[in-house]
Amino acid sequence: MGLVRLKIRELAQEKGWTLKEVSDRSGVIYSTVRSYARRSAMTTVDFTAIHKLARTFNVMIEDLVEILED
Repeated sequence: MGLVRLKIRELAQEKGWTLKEVSDRSGVIYSTVRSYARRSAMTTVDFTAIHKLARTFNVMIEDLVEILED
């Protein structure tokens, strides 16, 4: 099974936002944003949350998700 990492922390830093601000702006609950930002690798993610986060950062989903292992 493949592993992915979300670049939430990096994108938030570029914007000067805290993870709480990312949560507020995206509508994704804070615990999910925090969990995704802290984890170095995940096997599953909520696609709706990823879509909301990508829109919030104004990036393509491909720019938010880093594929670590196919």
